[in-house]
Amino acid sequence: MKVILADNAGFCFGVKRAVDEVLNAKNKYENNNIYTLGPLIHNNDVVNKLKGKNIYPIKLEDINNLDKNDVLIIRSHGVPKDIFDSLCKKGITVINATCPYVLNIQQKVQKYSKLGYSILIVGDRNHPEVIGINGWCENTAIISKNGMDLIDIPNRVCVVSQTTEKQMNFEKVLNVVIKNCKEFIAFNTICSATEARQKSVELLSKKVDMMVVIGGKNSSNTTKLYEICKINCNNTIHVENSGEIPDNIIHSKKVKIIGVTAGASTPDWIIKEAILKMSDDKNLESNEQLSYMDANDKQIILGEKVTGKVISVNEKEVFLNIGYKSDGILPKSEVTKAENQDLEQLIQPGDELEVKVIRRQNEDGYVVLSKLELERENAYKELKEASENNEILKVKIKEAVKGGLVANYKGARVFIPASHVELYHVNDLSIYADKELDINIIEFKSERKGTRVVGSRRDILRKEKEKQEESTWNTLEKDSTVEGEVKRLTNFGAFVDVQGVDGLLHVSELSWGRVSKPSDILKAGDKVKVYILDVDKEKKKLSLSIKKLQENPWTNADIKYPVGSVVLGKVVRFASFGAFVELEPGVDALVHISQISHKRIEKPEDVLEVGQEVKSKILEVNKDDEKIALSIKEVDEL
Repeated sequence: MKVILADNAGFCFGVKRAVDEVLNAKNKYENNNIYTLGPLIHNNDVVNKLKGKNIYPIKLEDINNLDKNDVLIIRSHGVPKDIFDSLCKKGITVINATCPYVLNIQQKVQKYSKLGYSILIVGDRNHPEVIGINGWCENTAIISKNGMDLIDIPNRVCVVSQTTEKQMNFEKVLNVVIKNCKEFIAFNTICSATEARQKSVELLSKKVDMMVVIGGKNSSNTTKLYEICKINCNNTIHVENSGEIPDNIIHSKKVKIIGVTAGASTPDWIIKEAILKMSDDKNLESNEQLSYMDANDKQIILGEKVTGKVISVNEKEVFLNIGYKSDGILPKSEVTKAENQDLEQLIQPGDELEVKVIRRQNEDGYVVLSKLELERENAYKELKEASENNEILKVKIKEAVKGGLVANYKGARVFIPASHVELYHVNDLSIYADKELDINIIEFKSERKGTRVVGSRRDILRKEKEKQEESTWNTLEKDSTVEGEVKRLTNFGAFVDVQGVDGLLHVSELSWGRVSKPSDILKAGDKVKVYILDVDKEKKKLSLSIKKLQENPWTNADIKYPVGSVVLGKVVRFASFGAFVELEPGVDALVHISQISHKRIEKPEDVLEVGQEVKSKILEVNKDDEKIALSIKEVDEL
């Protein structure tokens, strides 16, 4: 006789979690009385084993008899909101072992009920899970098994399902809603493990002589497995354990292949006992089906990469089936560093994730996993390859530190020295925070203390500059006007960036007036229009002028300054033969020493000061030679 065990048989995530919670509580509160609100799971053998550990189920009406030191565990089916709230107020220790799948439904029901939707639950009206879910919408939900009893459907409906319901029943109800409801939202909340269990048993029951369904008689999901098997294999029985398997089946010559499945509340040891009883091979180690079950007892190694299927997601964590005796937990902090991101939007039940083991077992018995650590490991591989192949990578700047910038590449740290950020010196590196930059990896060194990665923009910027300069030199023309940006200042002029090319704006070309130093009228970063005086493409020299864009003040000096007029000017410099007075920027007139005063003076500075304003009379104007003669004594009162 051949025995075939269906895939996904036995303990589901939520049930296993509930049992683990109870056993952990027993270790943590060894001196306290521990109770479960109702039978922890629908399996008498498990309930009896727990009783053997002094963990007893109690009814709701008995909770008033609990002492403040007692511990009460909410089973995987969950409870209505009013009961949950009242338990939390009693001062006793309450451990919520509600299946995360069920918690998800409760949250949805509460949310959409508050938004004005009528709640429709697909499932068994008297099942504790459904009773609990209904309590999160103030017990106002419409409950239907298959849609046959749905008559008057409200205008706005939110549809959810009992986690252990059959897919066909959910679809039947949904078809009725689609035809009769104006506005609805539907969530297929059938547990993925339930769905997978039902699909696998659907296939198996079609190719065996007999099906044995193992699980509690009061277990809803086990009953549904029995119903599915019965449709395909008339020779189907439902037993709670190996003791209920008839001996005549084991020795029957008509039954050559037996299929076995088990409900979500059936532990592995009960399944193993049943398989051993029916199998011709009684050797525990060589039995094929038992070896299959024991595959989950593999060793988990710290730092190992594993692939897991998402069982459930909440706002704080993700639970995964990683093919190990314990499920994996993936905290939000190991998925994303962005606190405002919604974990339930990033990851969905049923998704397959590759993750890294960062802790073999936490306080609750789960394997702690990380997506970020795996991404970081992969990032370092990419950085190393980029270093070897001189590839360009895009990084995000995290912060400015002493000596440079710290960047992030998919979780890996990259340091960019200050001298490699730009082709010029940058005083304030903090302006690069949160920006994305293209870099080359110029150093990758992996040591025991860690991995050092150094990046640079210089080569990239240099090539970009050379390419831009080549294009610019081909377009620049003498005697044309362009716009540029002042990059740096010297005593003799300013260097202006014109489309990537540095041009010299000599101090003498800044203004028609006298300029002592460029910083008097310009600063780095100024945008200026400049006139191209000369372009030397071979020597890569560009000469610029601002003065050429302004009218020469001597052009119409004879009209602006008629002979015989009195003018007010400012003394700007002295010579042995007189003083120069600025009439406007670029127009300096001479007051000869003989025209300064009616009295005889040795030198101009005896009676005048630089910066002094003086009135004088225009004696002569020669615009061609750019000369104007003035007299102060002609307007000076005796």
